[in-house]
Amino acid sequence: MQALSTGSRSVTEPALLLTATLAALIWSGIAPFDLVTWVLEVFPVLIAIPALVLTYRRHPLSPLLYRLICLHALILIFGGHYSYARVPLGFWMQDLLDFSRNNYDRIGHLAQGFVPAILAREILLRNHVVRRGPWLSVLVVSVCLAFSALYELLEWLAALVSADAAESFLGTQGDVWDTQWDMFMALCGALSAVLLLPGAHDRSMRASRIDGGAPR
Repeated sequence: MQALSTGSRSVTEPALLLTATLAALIWSGIAPFDLVTWVLEVFPVLIAIPALVLTYRRHPLSPLLYRLICLHALILIFGGHYSYARVPLGFWMQDLLDFSRNNYDRIGHLAQGFVPAILAREILLRNHVVRRGPWLSVLVVSVCLAFSALYELLEWLAALVSADAAESFLGTQGDVWDTQWDMFMALCGALSAVLLLPGAHDRSMRASRIDGGAPR
């Protein structure tokens, strides 16, 4: 991966993305709206960071995917600090577009489909599971829908375990169809990724020499 020159040293882009994510995570953990909610919301980031660091040398990801993962992490981190129903960006969108609720959580679930779609696509291609083509897109979207459903089940379990944290963590804001909306937004994100990014993703994999090609 191409390095960025900084005087006598060179800093790789993944290192910069990691630094930005860690800085945001530290900020987010300082006086969050609710500590339990913060832990629940940023838990995927706490798992992803060490996993990506440990696998970087032997199994690096494409530059595009690292950027998308960083963006997704920041969405989760900001949501964890304020709680999804209280993120300022969501209130700004509510005022601007006359929404009936703070829709920041919709952004989070859109990203929950968009970013894992590129991750699933890269894993499937690099492991020669399927050729490029329609079936690759079908599998990618199916994986993202399954992941979204699993996440909703985990949210339900967390709500059962801790009723006090359920309201802030689930962020339903009184919407009885919130679970369905979450999965629909993940579906929209996954479809957008497989329609808009295959070319850029393929170029990113080739540039970093990790293109899995097609199975023989």
